[in-house]
Amino acid sequence: MKKRLFVMAAMAMMMVGTMCACTEKNPYPGYQNKNGLYYQFFTQNEGATPQLGDVADVNICCMINDTTPLIPNQKNLMQVMESQFPGDIFEGLRMMHKGDSASFIVNIDSTFKYFYGQPTLPAEFKSTDVMRFEIKMNEFFPEKVYAQNFANDIKSRNDMRAAQLQNDYPEETAKAAKELANFMAKNKIEVEPTASGLCYVVTEPGNGEHPQVGKPVTMHYTGKLLNGTVFDSSVERGQPFQFVLGVGQVIPGWDEGVQLMTKGEKGILYIPYYLAYGERQAGDKIVPFSNLMFEVELIDFETFE
Repeated sequence: MKKRLFVMAAMAMMMVGTMCACTEKNPYPGYQNKNGLYYQFFTQNEGATPQLGDVADVNICCMINDTTPLIPNQKNLMQVMESQFPGDIFEGLRMMHKGDSASFIVNIDSTFKYFYGQPTLPAEFKSTDVMRFEIKMNEFFPEKVYAQNFANDIKSRNDMRAAQLQNDYPEETAKAAKELANFMAKNKIEVEPTASGLCYVVTEPGNGEHPQVGKPVTMHYTGKLLNGTVFDSSVERGQPFQFVLGVGQVIPGWDEGVQLMTKGEKGILYIPYYLAYGERQAGDKIVPFSNLMFEVELIDFETFE
């Protein structure tokens, strides 16, 4: 008898729970819920979805209560990261296929805390406000592929600029070319230049792989004019220099030359003016149309997983 009463009570509790679940209202009609992320697809395709680390090319806007624009409708690049909290926008991105368009409603408190670094909401917003992202997934790429495509675009622009400089300043170009050739001959530096005109001499071999475009590299360097004047040196400062390779954070001669190196390698870059600062003055010592030389050491670099 006791066993029967126990079973009946358990069944009653299950029925109550089911009734509550069925009658619980969705606060956002038309949306589905996953981990607290409410989502609605307007266009949904099939196929692959972005993985962690991928770079997504999206059209995105973000509104508060459908009245206050937080992010205007714009084309943007977003790297798909680990979720910062259950139901964040990265979970939404990882649900999308190429060509999809969707709407996502996220927790406003958590989004401001984890994505905007604000532990409390700005005074003009409330926890009950609705934060809605509208996203169209144009394309997505593995980080390495995106970095290479971006680097190729930067190189193409650098090549065009170098060609334009040489075309616009024929006399200055001829003078700079003669100066560099005389310097190389006088110092008995025999090295085949690259297609761009860059010359690189290894003074102490390294080993292993070459650095990858789109990833940080750590360098030591001393920059000199061809007359030996030092204009900058990380060695003298005692602080290595770090930059992302191939994305235009440094002069074109560096972006090209460092890719030729291996870890631990030391060498000298001889950079024609059009792969350096071109027709511009740079600081007190680098005058327009200056050829430059850099003693460089590739200390370390990061790689794609």
